[in-house]
Amino acid sequence: MSAVTQQPPPPPPQPPGQPPYGNYPPNQYGAPYGFAPQDHPQAVTVLILGILGLVLCQVISPFAWVMGNRVVAEIDASGGQLGGRSTANAGRICGIVGTVLIGLGLLALLAGIIFALAAASTS
Repeated sequence: MSAVTQQPPPPPPQPPGQPPYGNYPPNQYGAPYGFAPQDHPQAVTVLILGILGLVLCQVISPFAWVMGNRVVAEIDASGGQLGGRSTANAGRICGIVGTVLIGLGLLALLAGIIFALAAASTS
């Protein structure tokens, strides 16, 4: 005896002029076709704060870092319902870089004050 597998019958044809709605086969990655998730409402805000923190006022950078951490965590916890992770992550990274630059600037200022005090006390 040979095992014969029967194919299911093809779906009925769609009326002319209508798009073929129904069960689509999965795409090459295994996920069904669908719409992209909506971006987190604050993802762009974090990116703008991060860029402004790098370019204009580095005092904003820690806020971008903290908000970016929170937004990325909310996106990860949403289970795919929210998008914009790369946007929020870019703003978070800009916030980290800006905060590091603030720290380096404060260390340079402190070193300059110490050297000025040392030079003033030796003369």
